[in-house]
Amino acid sequence: MPLLDYSFLSKILPKAKIKKGFRNAKLSYLKRVRIATSLFFFGMGFCFSTWASRIPDIKSMLHLSEAGLGTLLFALPIGQLLGMPISGKIVTKYGSRTISIIGLLLYAFSLVLLGLATIKLELAIGLFLFGFFANLCGIAINTQGVYTQQLFEKPITGSFHGSWSLAGFCGALLSLLMLALKLSPFKHFIIAFVLILLIIVFNYKFIVKTEVKKQEEQSSYSFFKNPDTTLIWLGIICFCCMASEGIMFDWSGVYFKEIVKAPGALVALGYTTFMISMASGRFLSDVLVHKYGNKKVLLISGIVISAGLYSAVLFPYLIPCTIAFMVVGLGVSNVVPIIFNIAGNNEKVPTGIALTIVSSISFLGFLIGPPLIGFIAEMTSLKYSFAIIGVFGIFITVLVSRLKIFK
Repeated sequence: MPLLDYSFLSKILPKAKIKKGFRNAKLSYLKRVRIATSLFFFGMGFCFSTWASRIPDIKSMLHLSEAGLGTLLFALPIGQLLGMPISGKIVTKYGSRTISIIGLLLYAFSLVLLGLATIKLELAIGLFLFGFFANLCGIAINTQGVYTQQLFEKPITGSFHGSWSLAGFCGALLSLLMLALKLSPFKHFIIAFVLILLIIVFNYKFIVKTEVKKQEEQSSYSFFKNPDTTLIWLGIICFCCMASEGIMFDWSGVYFKEIVKAPGALVALGYTTFMISMASGRFLSDVLVHKYGNKKVLLISGIVISAGLYSAVLFPYLIPCTIAFMVVGLGVSNVVPIIFNIAGNNEKVPTGIALTIVSSISFLGFLIGPPLIGFIAEMTSLKYSFAIIGVFGIFITVLVSRLKIFK
């Protein structure tokens, strides 16, 4: 169980109202802890969206071709992949609280390094560090999400992931402002770094503490010597979800342009509605889980993902396809928050390491999904490739219905 320090409350509460006051102050403190955790999730998403929003400008500044940019962008997932084997152990050994603070700070600082890049090598190094710290930060902050959830009776995990999604919109809006003011990516990234620094300074005191000594005893756990098959299956469920999510990020615009034949700026309509739907779904996730339970929500989510993708294939027209992409957004919104929370509460494996295992498997879906779409589309058509990815939603429903952990 995570630790919270309530000792300061006895100093600020009147002695005559100590019992009632302590209870009320404790509830207020717990709310503040939840806000702090949400803001750390927000900061993580804000860093990523800030970088993504200025990729075209950095491409122009460094005079990169499409192929050249694509090659350099591989440095980011390489950094993430190399960080995966050690992130869980670092978080387990030193505590998710410490690593959340340091990790988010370094994640934001590596964003500044990207703004300083003037040659390809500097950009590649910056992207590698950006990917590495993204993974370290992600494991630590998701671990914090699990610990914070343990302090509350009702589900709140979905709202944390919703904060990450909300940060995507805020990052995009700030980018529009920076472009209107004609500020360079470096100045933009400096402003983003300051905002992240403010989030850390005003919230680090409310990040949940854990027993580091106990974690150090658990850090010797080896997945290869004593694999937990439940975590593998949870990872596969997330793999199916992230593959579906990945094609929405990378191929929704192409689908609307080439298949739907959307005019002009409406090409971005599918991606935009998907993102809005996914963010909204994550904030609703906690209510749904509280009312119907993890299993029912996941079963329905898998069906919804497939229904959305197959609707886009069967009705490739502007309004039906827009609705279909919104449906996919609602489907994918619930899966990762629920699975990460279940994995983080695994009694046999330390939280940080459990999340590393699940996120590593799921991340492969995010990497493999978009290229698989391109490969299938090249052989057949983009519509058929979306239809094949639609099977992943069915896989989610089947796996959830058969795994004992959901019974």
